[in-house]
Amino acid sequence: VVGAQLGEEAISTSLKAAAIGLIIVMIFMIVQYLLPGVVSAISLAVYTTLVIAALYLLEVTLTLPGIAGIILSIGMAVDANVIIFARIREELAAGKSVATAIENGFARARSAILDGNITTLIAAAVLGLRGSGSVKGFASTLAIGIVLSMFTCMVVTKLLLQAVYALGLRDEKFYGKAKERKPVNFVSKVGIFITISCLIIASGFIGMGVHKANSGNILNYSLEFKGGTSTSVVMDKKYTIKEIDKEIVPLVEEVTGDGNVQAQAVEGTKQIVIKTRTLSLDEREALNKTLEENFKVDEADITSESISSTVSDEMKTDAIVAVVIATICMLIYIWFRFKDIRFAASAVIALGHDVLIVLTCYVIAWISVGNTFIACMLTIIGYSINNTIVIFDRIRETLKTRHDQTKEAYRDIVNKSIMQTMSRSVNTSITTFVMVLLLYILGVTSIREFALPLMVGLLCGTYSSICLASEIWYLFRVRSLKTADKKKK
Repeated sequence: VVGAQLGEEAISTSLKAAAIGLIIVMIFMIVQYLLPGVVSAISLAVYTTLVIAALYLLEVTLTLPGIAGIILSIGMAVDANVIIFARIREELAAGKSVATAIENGFARARSAILDGNITTLIAAAVLGLRGSGSVKGFASTLAIGIVLSMFTCMVVTKLLLQAVYALGLRDEKFYGKAKERKPVNFVSKVGIFITISCLIIASGFIGMGVHKANSGNILNYSLEFKGGTSTSVVMDKKYTIKEIDKEIVPLVEEVTGDGNVQAQAVEGTKQIVIKTRTLSLDEREALNKTLEENFKVDEADITSESISSTVSDEMKTDAIVAVVIATICMLIYIWFRFKDIRFAASAVIALGHDVLIVLTCYVIAWISVGNTFIACMLTIIGYSINNTIVIFDRIRETLKTRHDQTKEAYRDIVNKSIMQTMSRSVNTSITTFVMVLLLYILGVTSIREFALPLMVGLLCGTYSSICLASEIWYLFRVRSLKTADKKKK
């Protein structure tokens, strides 16, 4: 019987990061959105309580990918409130009363919130049905989080906001007004954006080639994917998981030159099992010597053996198939909702871009690729598609009122839509990024190796939504105009 692999420290640091992150996010929302920010803080507390209760009642097994799903759902819960509050401020700026602004704000934000969350929920459902192991854990926590976030933002937040209004807090100064933003011509810079993205992605493929030549692998595959060496040692005393993480693991990492180390205690004994990448004979001897010198163990009590991977080819295939099916389902849903396949195609291209950028991060930083790699990619897909849909929703809304189908009209619509949702995109990115950054700062090695590429992905998802997705839709739309003109001639 072996003890936990992540250990008490990983759990305590993750919980501490989540608590501090939630407090920072609440303060940020209050400063940014005044009275509605206070309401959102209360709503977020209700949401967090409901998520914990659901995880407990449904007995969901919590894994690192599961933690990723919770982080993403918290980000999306905040995002829904940001969308609503931005709409309320726009209504107030248009001269509406506070009561009308609140009612209209929720009504106008509904489509963006539903489309963004339902798209991600479709992905979670497919991953839960088709995926295996850690993928299912991610899908479960994400689905629970999405359903509860929609409930809290559309029901709890609305009731609370109406309650504070009924209590007499009706002055506009408590709610704020949307400020007119100077337009930026994002569309004209699409060539620069595409060039930058292509250069970054190209550096990733070049890095893969270099790593292939030097080590034989294009990525730093972890124990889960390629197996390694298991070293069993009878220590001088019983060690807790916290002591193992603090005293033993750093020394092992120093010997192997790799942060991908898994250590577990055998229950009821002094024995510890240390799993690392495949070690050469010299490295095994160096590890034995380190253990002997630092923990006074007998060389006869140290044994090593090779171990196989825990992620089978079938599991890899299941994960890939699940992601592909989820992407296709999301594409179909966006096509159906937006009545234009160009929106769906643009969103999928932006998704592909984000995945490749995060992959480049794994290559350049030589981060260990294990089960957390799958979770990280799934998180980025869910986050990015939600970001993109919010901007697409604005474009769709504007298209209903503007019927001049010209290149200039489409350019103005895209630029205006991006600027209208800019504060939402930036604020949501900040709140979600803070949660992951604290995991990186406070977490153990395995948590940090998961948090770093996730931070890169969050920034990349925001960038692609603002600078690529809508601009690609514009290019598709202009090309359609040109084709139509040629047919007329």
